[in-house]
Amino acid sequence: MDRQAPKRWVEMKNSNRSNMCVPLLIPRSYKTSEENKTGSWRFLRPRYLEKTAPCSSVCPVGQDIPRIQMLAVQGSFKEAWELLLSENPFPGTCGRVCFHPCESACNRLEFDEAVAIRMIERFLADTASRYELQPRLNKLAEKGKKVAIIGSGPGGLSAAYFLALLGYSCDVFESSNKPGGMLRWAIPFYRLPLKVLEEEIARIESLGVRIFCNHHVEFEKFKHLRSNYDAIFVSCGYQKGRRLNIPGEESPGVEDGLTFLRELKRDPSSPSLHGSVAVIGGGNTAIDVARSVLRCGAKPVIVYRRRKEDMRAFGEEIKMALDEGVRIEELKSPLKIEKKESGVILTLQKMKVAGIDESGRAAIEPDNTDPEIVSYDRVFVAIGTEPSEPWYVCDSCSGKDIKLYNSVMRFDGQFPVIFGGDLTTEAKTVTNAIASGKEAAMALDVLFRIGKDFVLPKISRCRVGNGLSVSMEIYLNGERKNRVSHVVSYAEINTDYFNLIPRTPQPRLLREERINSFSEIDLKISGSVAMKEAGRCFNCGICNHCDNCYLFCPEIAVKRQDSEEGGLRAINYDYCKGCGLCVVECPRNAMVLEEESA
Repeated sequence: MDRQAPKRWVEMKNSNRSNMCVPLLIPRSYKTSEENKTGSWRFLRPRYLEKTAPCSSVCPVGQDIPRIQMLAVQGSFKEAWELLLSENPFPGTCGRVCFHPCESACNRLEFDEAVAIRMIERFLADTASRYELQPRLNKLAEKGKKVAIIGSGPGGLSAAYFLALLGYSCDVFESSNKPGGMLRWAIPFYRLPLKVLEEEIARIESLGVRIFCNHHVEFEKFKHLRSNYDAIFVSCGYQKGRRLNIPGEESPGVEDGLTFLRELKRDPSSPSLHGSVAVIGGGNTAIDVARSVLRCGAKPVIVYRRRKEDMRAFGEEIKMALDEGVRIEELKSPLKIEKKESGVILTLQKMKVAGIDESGRAAIEPDNTDPEIVSYDRVFVAIGTEPSEPWYVCDSCSGKDIKLYNSVMRFDGQFPVIFGGDLTTEAKTVTNAIASGKEAAMALDVLFRIGKDFVLPKISRCRVGNGLSVSMEIYLNGERKNRVSHVVSYAEINTDYFNLIPRTPQPRLLREERINSFSEIDLKISGSVAMKEAGRCFNCGICNHCDNCYLFCPEIAVKRQDSEEGGLRAINYDYCKGCGLCVVECPRNAMVLEEESA
């Protein structure tokens, strides 16, 4: 029996009759709008699909930068630091010395200024150090295999770190009396304090990694390690300065720049310099030598055969060197060196630009002027580095080699030897060396578990975006594996939801304070400053639970399940009409709109 509408009585007045009441019938629905499943109208389907941020795509170590910024802006500093450690054992070091290509790729550059990603990374590492935080590292069960690692620079130590996390026993052999390689001996204290490096090495050792110092492994004899190990990773670095190969290079007063930096790191008070000092070269080592010479009391002059804009040194380092008073002599090439009583005489040939070479730098040739003769009190040569022994020769690659992005795996019979670090990376940077160590650890794990035929395919699936870096989180089937390789462009960001906010400048010591000591020149920032700067991040390609999709959906088809992590977002397709409002209003391109399948 149908229910009847409830009766209501309404008083009516009539001029001819007395007041009277009549019944009023009011209809009522006993069903809700849920009965009307508007999803049947849909021919386009929105869905959540996280993508790759451009900063992560170009980061040599493949950091999950947008998620790190998302955690930082929430004040979840420990979690953000742990996320850094999942891809990089040296966040404190990289937060100081990385050349930060991530910032050059930042989509925010087209809006106002790039996010200060490196500064935030350093803040997170410094905060963890200050409060003596212990990271939650996911160390897998022991696999029962041992790996020997030659060299304790960033490449070797990174390989040991990730191999230890994957369950392998690692022994690191270092020829010097302390570990760290070029991090310890070549980067001046004003850029990388010793305490930062030693804390990060100690964390690697805490995983069970053993480091044997004063243990030089010669190229001709390193194969004897095979009897005690299941694989060898060689990452001994480029620790020998290249020669000019000009007359007089062996003259007194002419020294190798790397040797000078090592001596300075051993005892900063030892060298006493004066007068005018020439530094020949245009790379980061030349800049480090020149700025160190300045702090030792002399007046450095960088002599470079190309233009200043062609220098291989990081632009920020060049700018700071000039600001501190380092002079750069461009388009001058040394011809010979002579030792005189008054000092060292350099004969320099003036050069001129003759087009652009394959690298995009100026192609140069001598001009028609007479050579220039200049007197200096001392000369340092810093034109590049090379390996001290012929560990790896690229031309000797055989068909059995497995060439990865940052390393090469070779087989001596069935015994695997991987070469990495400066030996195989085109860019001789700290982060590229770290990338090669991580890649080598993943490659060995694949080799030991399922065989060499799967090494390259498995590593390829761990690439971040369209770059050459690989992700350990993707390798271990973490949440990040669900992101697609598509790199979010600036055009795909809905900038209506962002305000123009100036970039937070890196606080630094004043020039007068910098040039008179080896104290760290970049100063620390506060938590509030870090959170403000992290808040400038677009979080390209990932959902940060802004709830625009939830608020704009006309059918209330977006559901959320709140949790400590911020909540999950899901679409109820019974009611989603496929209007696409959620996709259009997503500020960071974390959704897609696709044709509905039949």
